[in-house]
Amino acid sequence: MARGLLGRLAYGSRYDRVPWGQRVYVRPGERLIREAQWRLLLRQRPVLPLAAYQRLRPLGEIEEFLSCMMCGESRQQPLFTPAGGAPGSRGWRYHVVRCPSCGFLYRNPNVRPERLGDLYATGYSTFLTGKYAANRQRRYDLTMKSFAPVFDEGKERQLLDFGSGVGLFLELAERRGFDAYGVDLSPESVEQANQRLSKARTYFGAPGDVPEIAAGGFDVITLWSVLAHLPRPLEDFRLFRRLLAPGGVLLILTVNARSLLLKAYGAGWSGFTKNHLMFYSSETVRTLLGRSGFAGVAFAPHYGDTIEAGTTKLPPGLVTRLRRNVEQSDGGNMMRVLAFADEEAIGRWGGGPLTVHRLHA
Repeated sequence: MARGLLGRLAYGSRYDRVPWGQRVYVRPGERLIREAQWRLLLRQRPVLPLAAYQRLRPLGEIEEFLSCMMCGESRQQPLFTPAGGAPGSRGWRYHVVRCPSCGFLYRNPNVRPERLGDLYATGYSTFLTGKYAANRQRRYDLTMKSFAPVFDEGKERQLLDFGSGVGLFLELAERRGFDAYGVDLSPESVEQANQRLSKARTYFGAPGDVPEIAAGGFDVITLWSVLAHLPRPLEDFRLFRRLLAPGGVLLILTVNARSLLLKAYGAGWSGFTKNHLMFYSSETVRTLLGRSGFAGVAFAPHYGDTIEAGTTKLPPGLVTRLRRNVEQSDGGNMMRVLAFADEEAIGRWGGGPLTVHRLHA
């Protein structure tokens, strides 16, 4: 309530019709205020040895305590306690910490890898239907466009969609001519996907469990809103690197831990959802890719689906301001990443508007 009152005093009612997800990017001066607010939070929150942190937190049946997956730092800086759930239910709640050495954000305690399937065993596929499905496919199309020409033509190219859900992206990939495969931990999602698809196939389990996938040779691997769900990201990304063919690329779409919306709304940020485990910025995803053997990385800003699709109700002046603030600050609430397996991939796909950051210069 106090935050809303301060916004009313500062801006009046001029931005009341602007959706919450866009206000921080269009209200004058707000970007600088939120950045200052974030720096203040980091100065105020204590940094604890792991043993001291463990004494503060109960450990659930499927959980374990972690040190930082990116740099190995054991100290913890507690930041947020997101919570949610339907009215009348037990709901969910977890704790998010920051690594004081490299800035990585992650849930701690976290879910043990062998119990990850517990989060997706039942009911998950019902979330991936209806209006949500249409909006997701629009987001896939817009993201592929931002990394053109990588996805323009799929003929004679193999693609793996890791965490393929009910096959929403695989449906688009097979239309573009890719020889497409998927893998997922939700058995009901896999069943629905294979009913949806014509040529592409998706499988239940891990990539190593499926001979057609374990053989590798993929030209493209995609992770659509999957990275935040991985409990052992370094192991997974070393596997992805092995599965890619020479000249191959890996696409990531994930929530952005540098987002102004995170800095504005804290525990209420949209990226803190029930099944998310880890939260990456452009800096920490470079660390992940570099340690996994990738040669380079490029980023594409995310202005928001309605802005990019041309369906927004924002006036043109505010659209221009939003784009400028996204580019000057965080790159958007979602992070779009294209990772290059090797120098051949950089030479083949790294031209045009993309700025490639080499990871082993």
